[in-house]
Amino acid sequence: MTEMGGYRDRVAQVDLGGGEVSYRGIDDDDAEKYIGARGLGVKYVFDKGPDVDPLGPENRLAFMTGPLTGTQTVMSGRIALVTKSP
Repeated sequence: MTEMGGYRDRVAQVDLGGGEVSYRGIDDDDAEKYIGARGLGVKYVFDKGPDVDPLGPENRLAFMTGPLTGTQTVMSGRIALVTKSP
């Protein structure tokens, strides 16, 4: 993947029920299509489908950083919290 600042080419997936953590890379096409923390967060949350119960254990809560996080750009040290709400 091309160096894109805060993305760092990794997404951590934490299973709170099973206590497991896994890491996977960010697809280059997704990084370009859904630029920013909010865009990628919405994509990951809705990958489970629109019928996911917002209060169920399969609902995702995404803590996302944007492509400028970790750079010297002003106001780049922010995150987006994305989930499906009731």
